[in-house]
Amino acid sequence: MKKSTRELILFIFLIAFGSNLAAQPKAQHNLQFPGMPTQWYEGLPLGNGWLGGLLWQKNDKIRLSLDRVDLWDDRPMPEIEKLRFAWVKEQVLKNQYDTVQALGDAPYEKYAAPTKIPGAALEFDCRAFGGVKRSTLNIKDAYANVEFNNGVQMNHYVHASELRGFFGFENLSNTELLPELLIPNYNTGQRGATGNSVEGQSLERLGYAKGSLTQSPQSLRYHQPTWEGHYYEVLVEWQWYKSNMLIGQWTISVDQPAVMPPLPPQSDEPTPWPSHQAWWQNYWSKSSVQLPDSLLEKQYYLELYKFGSVARNNTPPISLQAIWTADNGNLPPWKGDYHHDLNTQLSYWPGYTANHLDLTASFTNWLWQVRPENKRWTQAYFGTDGLNVPGVNTLSGKPMGGWIQYSMSPTTSAWLAQHFYWQWRHSMDPAFLQQKARPYLQEVAQYLDQITKNEGKGRLLPLSSSPEVFNNSIQAWFLAFSNHDLALVKNAFVMTAQVSKGTKAKYWQQILQELPNFDQNQDGLTIAPKLPFEHTHRHHAHLMAIYPLKVLNYQRETDRYLIEKSLDQLQKVGTREWTGYSFAWAACLMAQAKRGDAALDLLQKFARNFCVANSFHVNGDQKGGQYSNFTYHPFTLEGNFAFAQGIHEMLLQCHDGVIEVFPALPKSWEDISFESLRAEGAFLISAVQKDGRSQSIQVLAEQGGVLQIKLPPGNWQVPAGHEKNLQKTEAFWRLPMKKGERVLFLQ
Repeated sequence: MKKSTRELILFIFLIAFGSNLAAQPKAQHNLQFPGMPTQWYEGLPLGNGWLGGLLWQKNDKIRLSLDRVDLWDDRPMPEIEKLRFAWVKEQVLKNQYDTVQALGDAPYEKYAAPTKIPGAALEFDCRAFGGVKRSTLNIKDAYANVEFNNGVQMNHYVHASELRGFFGFENLSNTELLPELLIPNYNTGQRGATGNSVEGQSLERLGYAKGSLTQSPQSLRYHQPTWEGHYYEVLVEWQWYKSNMLIGQWTISVDQPAVMPPLPPQSDEPTPWPSHQAWWQNYWSKSSVQLPDSLLEKQYYLELYKFGSVARNNTPPISLQAIWTADNGNLPPWKGDYHHDLNTQLSYWPGYTANHLDLTASFTNWLWQVRPENKRWTQAYFGTDGLNVPGVNTLSGKPMGGWIQYSMSPTTSAWLAQHFYWQWRHSMDPAFLQQKARPYLQEVAQYLDQITKNEGKGRLLPLSSSPEVFNNSIQAWFLAFSNHDLALVKNAFVMTAQVSKGTKAKYWQQILQELPNFDQNQDGLTIAPKLPFEHTHRHHAHLMAIYPLKVLNYQRETDRYLIEKSLDQLQKVGTREWTGYSFAWAACLMAQAKRGDAALDLLQKFARNFCVANSFHVNGDQKGGQYSNFTYHPFTLEGNFAFAQGIHEMLLQCHDGVIEVFPALPKSWEDISFESLRAEGAFLISAVQKDGRSQSIQVLAEQGGVLQIKLPPGNWQVPAGHEKNLQKTEAFWRLPMKKGERVLFLQ
């Protein structure tokens, strides 16, 4: 059917506006400093999921910290395999928990490994260049530039798809500048910290043999033995071009000699820059947003830049610091490990909506890869079939212990299973459903079926907990379901029933009916029965049912009052014991109840108070404790990525298969738009609001299916050609769509 004149004009406007959005990020989203950062955790970050670099200044030299994601000391944690869940419950009932702590918690602090380990660093003596005039991280093309006062320029990038990083100096007046390779304090006599795992312990404690450094006129090779015959190598090579240009490359290898394609002796394009640039151009074309708040828009694009820097579909998942391990002579905070009590999960939140399923696949691919080890541990520790995952584990999926209520929680796999469900729901890929999502969810459900007991009063876990309430004391264990664990178990059976068929689906639905209701009081959701939520706490575990699990839905009248009360209480108890990620997660929570102004306030506080100059989330309040009692600065990534999802939840949500556009906008946001944000059902949504009025919403059905969409208030027209097959209800519009079909809603 022919489009109306008005529809054609708006459609052309959408295309033009979309092209403008696709050109983002813009120059104002870059990092730029009048000098150079002087702390490793404030350095200019670059990476490709495998390799990472931080460019900063240490004393008088420019330093490039080098890292690789699988650079791990993956030895088994001593004593941890002695633990059995049934024995832990016995000790809890006998009030003899010190014996459990000795096996489950003490080794995490007692032993330096297993742990993520740092690679090395390059330093350049640039004192002759007259100091740094300006340093910039260009996030559109993912490279760092340093301008010196005498006109010398330094550039660095980590290639988007090759295991190489590149550095270069231009406008040099002589050939005396050479890189110096700095090796970590594994066996150098330079002892680091001897404190706890948060501060980072000395690398000397790992007990490595001394590494060897081999030099040639144009290369450096460092060979470092690690544990039980393992090793890694760092290789650096360089060439001179046109007498005033130095170009170099570096890589890190694990358990094999480091090699790189040679730099050409003379070339106008000595590095594979065009293919790097093309990868990032494709990355940024996937989606975009335009916000009326410059602080939040810049932070959002910096978060997506970091996401593109730390994830690939074939890499291990995003750990606490991913490819930017601490370069301070110590082990990284919390050993840089895989924390599944929120850190890994939050890190992947924005990837689905931002339309980067190729990168979120790194999480599910790795979980599938370590599944045999996780199943072995499930049988050994819990004595059941099926699948659970240690809440804190190594590169290969082995348990690390430490506060076992959470590091060996009985519900960890239920949260991880949501990422298989999300990967499927956002892609609607039938092969992924059949080969990975359904088997993983069913194995998790099988385990939960066996670990929960129904003794006539409904199903219960033998022991339950709520991260990280009561820390590592015996009081952290509950004999009744915490709302955290209950939400996870409920959601696991809901998801498994959805991906199953016939009698299997009915079986999981039946088990769901055997679970108790959420515990609540006059203030909303409690932490657990007889434990009201009355004190501020960093982990919003008792609200899991609201977000991210969405077991409770604000659109249902039966849930709305409980959600409202619970969020009121969250605001009432305050933020004094929150860390940075708490603010980002709380913004997502507030968005579920359409509290756009509250979400905006939380995201602004996160960006202003809990991030350092390079946008890294450092947990503590960096403005002297304005909103939180935590003022320290251990860098972890999950808060950054939860922030980006907070933006998404204000712009686009999906509940019970219904997509809602602009569900939680702040009152002050009048002009706002986004392009190609991905919703469940594999629908790509683009929308424009001008002067406080939604003007257009475009939907692309990537896989086809029935679109259920709740449009913002307004006088929306039925899309041309769909007058007969579009159904309207009070709550949403329903429209069958073919694969690849686009539809445009206008008003």
